[in-house]
Amino acid sequence: MTTTTVGGYLAARLVQLGATDLFGLPGDFTLTLLDEMLAVDGLAWIGSTNELNAAYAADGFARVGRRPAALVTTYGVGELSALNGIAGSYAEDVPVVHVAGMPSRAAMGRGAPLHHTFLDGDFRRFERMSREVTAAQTVLDPGNATTEIDRVLRTALDTSKPVYIGVPLDVAAASVPAGALASPLGTATSEAPAVEEFRAALWRRIAAESEVCVLAGPRVHRRGLEHLVAALAELPGVRVASQSGSKALLDEEHPASLGTYLGATTHSPVTRDLVDGASLLVMAGTVQSDFTTGFFTHRYDPAAAVELAVDHARIGRAVYPGVRLEDSLRVVHDLVEHSAFAPVEPVTAALAAPAPADSLDAPLDQARFWAEVQGWLPPSTTVIAEAGTSFYGALDLRLPRESDLLGQPVWSSIGYTLPASLGAGLARPDRRPVLFIGDGSAQLTISELGTIYARGLTPVVFVLNNGGYTVERAIQSPKAAYQDIVAWNWTRLPAALGAPEVECLTVRTARELRAAFDRAADPDHAVLVEVVLPPLDVPRLLDEITRGIAAANTVAADSEG
Repeated sequence: MTTTTVGGYLAARLVQLGATDLFGLPGDFTLTLLDEMLAVDGLAWIGSTNELNAAYAADGFARVGRRPAALVTTYGVGELSALNGIAGSYAEDVPVVHVAGMPSRAAMGRGAPLHHTFLDGDFRRFERMSREVTAAQTVLDPGNATTEIDRVLRTALDTSKPVYIGVPLDVAAASVPAGALASPLGTATSEAPAVEEFRAALWRRIAAESEVCVLAGPRVHRRGLEHLVAALAELPGVRVASQSGSKALLDEEHPASLGTYLGATTHSPVTRDLVDGASLLVMAGTVQSDFTTGFFTHRYDPAAAVELAVDHARIGRAVYPGVRLEDSLRVVHDLVEHSAFAPVEPVTAALAAPAPADSLDAPLDQARFWAEVQGWLPPSTTVIAEAGTSFYGALDLRLPRESDLLGQPVWSSIGYTLPASLGAGLARPDRRPVLFIGDGSAQLTISELGTIYARGLTPVVFVLNNGGYTVERAIQSPKAAYQDIVAWNWTRLPAALGAPEVECLTVRTARELRAAFDRAADPDHAVLVEVVLPPLDVPRLLDEITRGIAAANTVAADSEG
């Protein structure tokens, strides 16, 4: 029987799943593990500047690549540094495989007072912490390693959630049978009787309708099922709107596209009316939160809708366990295809506001900046927008064909998108990353910019310099000292981070911005653009969002008082 090592087996499984880039940092408890894993063909090491950035990068790889990503950290200090990134992956259904190198079994068994511990002999503490933000966990032993690796990886595939694998130092190179590698891991399948029961019930529901409105959410992305939504959109009587975490899931130029739905803050009132007033609303892979519903200003009733979740379907109050999203989407397609629906009139999703008619030499503000971006964005772009002014400015754009928006609307951890750009660029090298990030957010994770350039990626990075935390200023206390940040020389940072060849520009007017767009036209050259904007100015959508936050905070404070 062919054998391999535990590290080799884990690496081979990851490569089979498409997790071809291994993000992380080395530590003394991971060195043997890394040597074993990186001896496997097809797995590349992507070293980051810290573990949090590595977790963010892995998250970006998994989101954009529509496949699992892998992260390796050392015991204790490394895994705790990565934990916020893993928590974001859990909140937003991203299958990151977190591999933690641990002390040897002998050392743990005798409670050795080792570094990276609390000197109390409890070596499973950090695994217990990870249970709160992962869907499955294991600490490997040679006797169970292959079955446990397969079990945990299947959970990541089936749930689209992060998982945790602890590998003791002496286990990493232990010999294990390799025979199971000949059979790739499969994903969970639907229960056939449940699918047929769902089909019959949905047919009765559809028979009374003349059209269907689909609200598509980010879990469609996580399962890589965009093609099924696109096929559904080709049928008569179908309209498709997207949630903020899945903007442009269907190309926004498609005649069936309604653009992005955000409750009362939806850019197009036609989109809002069609979603809220739909007689048959199909919620496919959606998530319900304050930021995805315009602070719960949606008028549709989720309980009355047809819901297609990852592992079940629901029609009103009737739940059909065991009906997977990929199959429920196919059922909807089959039934709509056999219905007598008439074609619906196309609705042009609203564009960002046109550029104001003032001078090209007037100081830039948010409205003018995003209007200029709308006219420039090239097709086949991964638009990456940081939480705050960047994300909510980008949501009002109409993205060009074959483009995607990467953001983190639920977890909203500032600084996420810069390292996520590294993962996104490696996962989809055919799509150039265009990153929009505020100055405050960028300061948290800017060190990963050096890794991005060193890996040969050539993104366009727009640093929106508004002198601090503009989102919080818009909510409360705009002049408070805690809203300010230290001013940096942004255009000198790429050179300091090892990339003196990157072209860096500062723009203050629309004319200068258009010149920067021209400089960014060559996809083989990276460009960083510092965009100077007013400290208290916010995009249209964020203005509405922050007023909602401020009102909610006031109500909460009054109720507590």
